[in-house]
Amino acid sequence: MALETITGADRSRLNGHSPAVLWFTGLSGSGKSTIGNALEYRLFHHFHAHTYGLDGDVIRTGLNSDLDFSETGRRENIRRIGEVTRLFYDAGLIVLTTFISPFRADRAFARSLIPEQGFIEIYVRCPLAVCETRDPKGHYRRARQGLVPNFTGIDSPYEEPLSPELVLDSAAASVEDCAAAVIEFLKTRKLIQPL
Repeated sequence: MALETITGADRSRLNGHSPAVLWFTGLSGSGKSTIGNALEYRLFHHFHAHTYGLDGDVIRTGLNSDLDFSETGRRENIRRIGEVTRLFYDAGLIVLTTFISPFRADRAFARSLIPEQGFIEIYVRCPLAVCETRDPKGHYRRARQGLVPNFTGIDSPYEEPLSPELVLDSAAASVEDCAAAVIEFLKTRKLIQPL
């Protein structure tokens, strides 16, 4: 007797939507987590989507607590996140990742783990000066004082995406408008359907 297996199509049918990775990238304070949270709320409540949010602060205190903030440590952080994201994608979820992920090569690696239509890079664009005014944890202030080395945007580079699927201008648009723009994009891609 042949073994039966569950396919990605089986999971999509059960969930009522296709899996996707929404990879939010941008400077600290650009609004990635805030937009991601608002979007996940809408997906869950208005589309009954099966979602999971992966946030940089949470991952850094658990799975990746052994990593430092050197370039090597940050690359390994994103590599591990990419692998975890693939598992959630394979389970049929819409995964919302909110990480600075400053290096293009690391984002390209994460993209390589997911089927082409399933990976959506979302650049949350915001000027550094605006991000610094949204600094509730004081990271930028401490980085400017030399207390936080290798801080993205201060003494470590952020490589802007060259061709993201979506750009959200969080300095000009509200959180609600940014979340709505992602919803419209997902509808256009037919990854979610209105109830």
